[in-house]
Amino acid sequence: MSAQHVPEGTDITYDSNPPSSGPHYPIWAAYQTYAKPIARGYYVHDMEHGAVVFLYKCDAADGCPDVVRALRDASNTIDTDPLCVSDGEGVRVRTVITPDPLLDVPVAAAAWGYTYRATCVDPPSLAGFAKAHYAQAPENMCANGAQL
Repeated sequence: MSAQHVPEGTDITYDSNPPSSGPHYPIWAAYQTYAKPIARGYYVHDMEHGAVVFLYKCDAADGCPDVVRALRDASNTIDTDPLCVSDGEGVRVRTVITPDPLLDVPVAAAAWGYTYRATCVDPPSLAGFAKAHYAQAPENMCANGAQL
């Protein structure tokens, strides 16, 4: 899908779940782990900058800490990004970890143009996806996003 900016709050329909490209908000999310879902329009913009977004659908009251830990472990397999280090913003890699209640699978990941979908966390394949698609996007930059 095209990479056009739309006003924050715009209802966006994507052609994949999770989305891997398309219209997005002009602001992107800070590279971090979120306890509450962030709108897809923010994290699609992260992907346009080369980020890998790790997603999960959690209905448990405790927030699925084992899944979050496994997604962090997958993020940690990505080598330190020299673009991020040179920006001096305290970012090691461009990743976002967030719950996404719109998922139709328990675990997913997305990078610009690619999606990963699974019924459970499989560390080797998730890490492989992340390493293969990291920093592969139209705007390869590491400026940190907004705290949402």
